[in-house]
Amino acid sequence: MAKPQGQQMSVVAALVRSSFLVNAVYAASSREYGLTPQQGQLLCVLMPGPYGMSELGAMLGLAKSSLTGLVDRTAQRGLVRREPDPEDGRAVRIALTPEGAELVEEFYAETCRRVEDLPAGLGDDERRLLAELLGRVVLDNEVPVVFVEPDGETASHGR
Repeated sequence: MAKPQGQQMSVVAALVRSSFLVNAVYAASSREYGLTPQQGQLLCVLMPGPYGMSELGAMLGLAKSSLTGLVDRTAQRGLVRREPDPEDGRAVRIALTPEGAELVEEFYAETCRRVEDLPAGLGDDERRLLAELLGRVVLDNEVPVVFVEPDGETASHGR
């Protein structure tokens, strides 16, 4: 049951409910671009460049078989491709195709716009504080870079 406006929500409830809110926006955006949310995540992760399968599995929190299926389905759509790993001839890296890069650019911009609208009721100072606090939570918990900064800056890949 929702609390009336003006009452304080616990950190747990606020974080869980905000994650549901962001996931719902992400899922709606994905549907409009003909993607599953998982395919949208994969494409966004690959925006800065190719990754090996083990790196992708760790970033996306997927078991090898689940990741292989996701990559297979996304490759069948012509959005990603497997390429040889220049450092390990036995391994492959997953990269965006030109079609995938074009699609993810549009998908990413639209998803960012929608997420940016979520805290529309906050002033500039409140938005900066929200970003600072959430950023600290993300960094303190070493969350992988699964979504690049909307202003075009890419954080380190940890490579």
